[in-house]
Amino acid sequence: MLSSELVILVSLIYVGLLYAIAWWGDKRARDGHSWVRNPTVYTLSIAVYCTSWTFYGAVGTAARNGLEYLTIYLGPTVIFLGWWFLLRKMLRISKAHRITSIADFISSRYGKSTQLSVLVTLIAVIGTTPYIALQLKAIATSYTVLTGWEFGMVEPVRETVSIFSDSGFWAAVGLTLFGILFGTRFIDADEHHEGMVAAIAFESLVKLFALLAVGFFVSFVMYDGLGDLFAQSAENADTAKLLMLPEGGSSRWLTLMMLSMAAILCLPRQFQVIIVENVDERHLATASWAFPLYLLAMNLFVLPIALAGLGALPVWSDPDFFVISVPLFEDQSMLALLAYVGGLSASTSMVIVATIALSTMVCNDLIVPALLRIRPLRLTERDDLTGLLIFIRRASIVVVVFMGFAYYRSAGASDALAEIGLISFAAIAQFIPIMIGGLYWKGGTRTGAQVALTIGFAVWGYTLLLPSLADSGWMDPSLILNGAFGHPWLRPESLFGLTDFAPLTHALIWSISLNTAAYVLISLFTEPSALERIQATLFVDAFSRKGQDTVIWRSSASANDLYELVERFLGRDRAYQSFRQFDQSIDPSWRGKGEADADMIAFTERLLAGSIGAASARVMVSSVAKGEMVSLDEVLEILEETSHVIEYSQRLETKSRELEKAAAELRAANERLKELDRLKDEFLTMVSHEFRTPLTSIRSFSEILVDSPNLDPKQADHFLEIIVRESERLTRLIDDHLDLARLEAGHSDWRAVEVDPRTVLDESIDAVKGLFDAKGVVLTKEYSRNSALLHVDRDRLTQVFINLLSNAAKFSAPDHPEVSVRGEAMDGGYLVSITDNGKGVAPNELEIIFDKFSRGGKYADDKPKPSGSGLGLAIAKHVVEHCQGKIWAESPAGRGATFRVFIPGTIMEAIKPAKPASFGS
Repeated sequence: MLSSELVILVSLIYVGLLYAIAWWGDKRARDGHSWVRNPTVYTLSIAVYCTSWTFYGAVGTAARNGLEYLTIYLGPTVIFLGWWFLLRKMLRISKAHRITSIADFISSRYGKSTQLSVLVTLIAVIGTTPYIALQLKAIATSYTVLTGWEFGMVEPVRETVSIFSDSGFWAAVGLTLFGILFGTRFIDADEHHEGMVAAIAFESLVKLFALLAVGFFVSFVMYDGLGDLFAQSAENADTAKLLMLPEGGSSRWLTLMMLSMAAILCLPRQFQVIIVENVDERHLATASWAFPLYLLAMNLFVLPIALAGLGALPVWSDPDFFVISVPLFEDQSMLALLAYVGGLSASTSMVIVATIALSTMVCNDLIVPALLRIRPLRLTERDDLTGLLIFIRRASIVVVVFMGFAYYRSAGASDALAEIGLISFAAIAQFIPIMIGGLYWKGGTRTGAQVALTIGFAVWGYTLLLPSLADSGWMDPSLILNGAFGHPWLRPESLFGLTDFAPLTHALIWSISLNTAAYVLISLFTEPSALERIQATLFVDAFSRKGQDTVIWRSSASANDLYELVERFLGRDRAYQSFRQFDQSIDPSWRGKGEADADMIAFTERLLAGSIGAASARVMVSSVAKGEMVSLDEVLEILEETSHVIEYSQRLETKSRELEKAAAELRAANERLKELDRLKDEFLTMVSHEFRTPLTSIRSFSEILVDSPNLDPKQADHFLEIIVRESERLTRLIDDHLDLARLEAGHSDWRAVEVDPRTVLDESIDAVKGLFDAKGVVLTKEYSRNSALLHVDRDRLTQVFINLLSNAAKFSAPDHPEVSVRGEAMDGGYLVSITDNGKGVAPNELEIIFDKFSRGGKYADDKPKPSGSGLGLAIAKHVVEHCQGKIWAESPAGRGATFRVFIPGTIMEAIKPAKPASFGS
């Protein structure tokens, strides 16, 4: 046990240290040498999430419910690791619109609605009250345990103790002064509190160090490591169950995870440090992994401390304060004092940030809009309003903290720390449907959001807050037992007969379900205003728009009036610095000379929005602007017209691309036609030459025979042989042309029969054997074991193979001509490959070589093409395609050419292996 004087002295010294850090941080920021604008400090400031609930209550939860305490930290981990894109979008929007609170954020999305911001502020204040009570209870109880410890007995019942004798009262007073000194010394246009951020980051290190110190002591001094601790705990039936996942507790685990996910997004203090206090969007990337690591470190020794407390302390000891009572039980007073300072850090950081955030909301969204509507006050005519704004915020801090103290005095005694925190989480979770919907659904309306929040908050109050107040004695418990109006279906903890869930899960199911349903349904059946549609577009399309939330004016206002307006709310120095950043040409003697353009008016509105909220800023700018704002309907018309122009332009671009593509295809087709025309002319020239040559020979030798009756018989016989040979050649040429014409016209006679392609290949090889022998071609052939039955015209197929074999012999290497034939049964048919070892075919000729006007152009060696009509491959292509097959050529550089023919058919089982064969000289 420690003396109260020592504990109070340490508390005062620690608070003084925090104030010094905050003062130094603010001074450095004003001097332009901030040392808190880095991702590490930003991450540590987010750790304000770890309040006394974490420092004390997590151990208490682990002692009561085992591993359930992890759910409160798994939710934020999921958000930062997996949903950081949501935080980034919120951050991008808030910076563009100078949003300073969650109430400002939600109201701005739904048309800058004052009514909605008032509703959000009230819910935030009421929902945060139990959480502040939790911190007061933690500070008061930890002080009692540390100074009057008797085996961890908790403080006396508060109703029997006067307010001034209650340590919680003095904790409330201290935290109120602390919040006033930290957050309301001046009005900042950007609402950045760099000194506060520095102090919160320091506190995050202190509470982490204190909790780790207690954890190391428990694990490695009281026990021989974690293994020994867990082994001894497993031997005890009461503690062994804490090491296992609970049976049938999945609904509560899911409930707690959902609540913690909502809390990290919607708690006013978390919105303050994550969004408002952020100075660089890139810091969020570091926090996305560093903050989950911090949570992991904070929870490393939670379960070991809980197990050690259960094993060492009497059964009546309060598990919520094992962090202090275990070191006291082991006579480690200084360690217990360090733990107390860690818990004090966790509590004070939460209350400071929460009260600053709530005081900003109360000032900007409740008090200032109301005062601006009271015309006799003539606020728009006062020279300096900074004092009034600071007073309102300080008064708000006092009210907020002592609302928490009132709850602490009346209802806090009946709940564990964790349960008090969960009540706040469930209240704040009512913001989630309209926040997520507002970020990704343009159809959400202000009316839908207002009704949804009202229903959700009312259900939360009825199903969760009322039972808490009834337990504390504030109201008749019969309401909880019998339901409203005595109807059992209206029991708060089993609404409409839903009795299968715990009170927290039951309250969350009804409140969030009715909240979401009301938001969606009412938004579908209500028409948004013009400003709502504009704001919805700016929020949903935040990443595709670079513009800020601006007001369009028909004429400029007086620059002097705008400057004086900013002076009233920010003071002379800050007004000058702000306008100086807007325009570097402004000097200290500048007093708003001349007329302000639309950009300066919009800048003034955004500047004021950072101090008094978006709705109040619009009212104040409108009060001094001499020009007239363009109506929102006109803005929408402009936007819609611009949208139509953009859409029409996009259609034109699409058509242009389609036309360009069509033009390219036409150019390609034209080039193809030109090539075919060239090939046709070449073909006709070739045909004329081919026909003329045998005709000339026949005519010449015929004339010799007619004109020379006394010609030598041997010579006459030779001339007759030439005439016959040339006649046969002419006949073949004519037959080829007629055959191709019939094939193209579809007038050929086809006599399809079932054939074995290997037999046809062998017959074709025999037919060209004389040609191969004459050229000295070495032929190799190889057939697969299986064959296929092809339903084709046998003679036509033979004609194809003979043509390909003849071409292979003609184009083989002249010194060592080689031709290989391969046949193989494939899935669905038979493939024949005929390869030569010549120069091959040029790559650009592989596609057109089967055209009727083509003889292959230049070959791979770039030599002139050989003689011939060039009709053989065209005929082969027609025959193969008529058989539903495919013919193509392949020609690797310098490795000859391969012509492949695939014809579909039925695979046959092999009877005996086919032997490779070769012949030639």
